[in-house]
Amino acid sequence: MKLEHKFMLVDKVNIHYVESGPQADAKKPQPTLIFLHGFPEYWGAWSAQLSYFSTEYRVIAPDLPGYNLSDKPTDVSFYTVPNLIAFMARFIQLISPAQSVILVAHDWGGAIAWPLAAFHSQLINKLIILNAAHPSTFTREMINNPLQRKKSAYIHQLISPSGELLLSQDNYHYLSEKIMVSSQANVFTDAIKAQYRQVWRQQGAINGMLQYYRAMPQLAPNDPDNDNPQAFDDKYLVKTSQIKNTADINIPKIRIKLPTLVLWAEQDLAFVNENLDGIEHYVPNCSIIRFPNTSHWLQHERPDEVNRAIEVFIHQPILRNS
Repeated sequence: MKLEHKFMLVDKVNIHYVESGPQADAKKPQPTLIFLHGFPEYWGAWSAQLSYFSTEYRVIAPDLPGYNLSDKPTDVSFYTVPNLIAFMARFIQLISPAQSVILVAHDWGGAIAWPLAAFHSQLINKLIILNAAHPSTFTREMINNPLQRKKSAYIHQLISPSGELLLSQDNYHYLSEKIMVSSQANVFTDAIKAQYRQVWRQQGAINGMLQYYRAMPQLAPNDPDNDNPQAFDDKYLVKTSQIKNTADINIPKIRIKLPTLVLWAEQDLAFVNENLDGIEHYVPNCSIIRFPNTSHWLQHERPDEVNRAIEVFIHQPILRNS
């Protein structure tokens, strides 16, 4: 696989992305797959997928704004979900002006991809989500499920005044040893962690990654008896208008009509599996494949199975009456 590193200016923000694929044929353009990574990653999270699909498709994986080699706007308002949706919609339009794309997303990439598919469906042919809870079911679980609130307790650390120090101190120990925790010992090797540390060392990258959390519109409070192993001490306590009583949290209505595949690892430290319950109410044309004994880092731990599942889904015909 030959990866080309490119930059694209989108609304005065320079986005770095990698691209590969078979030799272009003007008479038969290849479908485009766009891969959106999550926290605290970069385009390299998709290396196994880029290698696999580049023989048949045009594949593109950007560094999200705030990450790695992409620009890192300092205004937190840039990172509000509505703005990120509009921004990534423009990115897709510039990348593939003539045809819709297949969108693959994980974690924060999925948090953007869900509403992007809902509100800009003309840009997307099919949607594939890896361990990113649907905004509506996630909010429901945040309100009703104490375990989801415990699993989300780390967000309070990240939005605290000490968040940037927490992530960067001791050679990024928190990110490499607390966040990127795999169910398989050989997944995040020393060499891979060294690559990630280089990504995190980019000027403004830690702050850029945290901006996504700082711009979240609503967050449930921590339960008083929080016994989460990721629980934090008093210096990370923070008060912000984001934190609302569960009775005051609104469940967004994000409905998606596109063919959608959800690949879900069941040992996720960030999401409860109940996030999949009732998802068909919001995504009626949705298929789910579960991966037991697999952590949040699904595409790292099960690359071959993930690639096969995506390939099968891509080749399935779209039912026009769906």
